[in-house]
Amino acid sequence: MADNTQAKWYIIHTYSGYEKMVQVNLQKLVENNNLGDFIFDIVVPMEDDVVEKADGKKKAIQRKRFPSYVFLKMIYSNHIWFLVTNTRGVTGFVGPAGRPQPLSTDEIRRIGLENLTLEDIGIEVGDTVKVISGAFTDFVGEVKAIDVDKQKMQVSVSMFGRETPVELAFNEVEKFNA
Repeated sequence: MADNTQAKWYIIHTYSGYEKMVQVNLQKLVENNNLGDFIFDIVVPMEDDVVEKADGKKKAIQRKRFPSYVFLKMIYSNHIWFLVTNTRGVTGFVGPAGRPQPLSTDEIRRIGLENLTLEDIGIEVGDTVKVISGAFTDFVGEVKAIDVDKQKMQVSVSMFGRETPVELAFNEVEKFNA
């Protein structure tokens, strides 16, 4: 029996608009072929987006962060590769010559595929952090509060000469070493 520590994240390319269908088909493939020891997670990353309607009302919708891509946490083998690439809607793996290229730890962190713990990021209240993604990229600030359940932290950044509190996800910051 394989364990989850050997598994790596891979990216599958799909036909446009087929991401959810591929996710469901892969979940059925795992169930029907007892592949739970080889394929651990199938994710279509989503994000909230606010759209303003014609009558002035705002509506929150979910949109795909990476259209035409599905992320798979699995233990690679030629058999698994064959089953996944022959799933309806899948065009292939992302990597050289269609062979899977696992994501690096940094890429997994930036995409937010796995929940991070305080031990993973090594940040505490009072630490100085640098924002690595989002609207505040390259800002440096001090951590004021950390909410482990929500995977967010309050950071005070200097904007236009004033300290401004912003809420950032764990995967949007890294510890700053001056």
